[in-house]
Amino acid sequence: MKVSIITITYNSSATIADTMKSVAAQTYPNIEHIIIDGASNDNTVEIVKSFPHVSLVISEKDSGMFNAMNKGIRHATGDIIGILNSDDFFSSKDVIEKIVNAFTPDLDSIIGDIAFVSPTNLNKIVRYYSSKGWKTTWFRWGFMPPHPSFYLRKQCYDSAGLYKEDYRISADYELMIRMLFSKGFSYKYLPLNIVTMRLGGVSTKNIKARVILNKEIVRACRENGIYTNLGVLSLKYFKKVFEYF
Repeated sequence: MKVSIITITYNSSATIADTMKSVAAQTYPNIEHIIIDGASNDNTVEIVKSFPHVSLVISEKDSGMFNAMNKGIRHATGDIIGILNSDDFFSSKDVIEKIVNAFTPDLDSIIGDIAFVSPTNLNKIVRYYSSKGWKTTWFRWGFMPPHPSFYLRKQCYDSAGLYKEDYRISADYELMIRMLFSKGFSYKYLPLNIVTMRLGGVSTKNIKARVILNKEIVRACRENGIYTNLGVLSLKYFKKVFEYF
């Protein structure tokens, strides 16, 4: 089974080496690492090209992160696909090996856990986001499995489509609803810390981003036959408190 890992970058020179090293160190041998760069003007591409394991590097302007992810998926030739962001890294050397071993012939996807760490201390976990016990009914309440822990068969993208590029922040939420709820592709929880992420990100950087995020989640749910509203989504923040250390 070939695993395609897609990393999108833009001026990521401060963090991309950690991402690349974590892929290069994986014990599983059949990995295709695709880098989609948004025409960085720092030395991101030079750093990426210094790693011989990389399968493909494309550096050109794009219309946003989901456009870049879709570009990577279109070029992927693996049986299963995962997204590894340019400021994230795999939590251990055998992550991909364990993911592959968890797949059975009738299984479409894997969901797992991720850890958020302090940007100034990568050994300090400040939040742990687990998929344990997650069900598709949780979409209505604003909860999805952590996107970086989601590994899906390429054939599911081929049949159900890619990320919707008219979403600014929550195209990952919409895609997971579409795949796991609307299309009913099967999933299995793997109790494994798959990815370590530096705390922060587009969806949480300010109040405006949170408003856009929640409005898009409402839209994603309604487009896929799930009723919710902003009041229901606001309740999720009480649960998130317990994810912090």
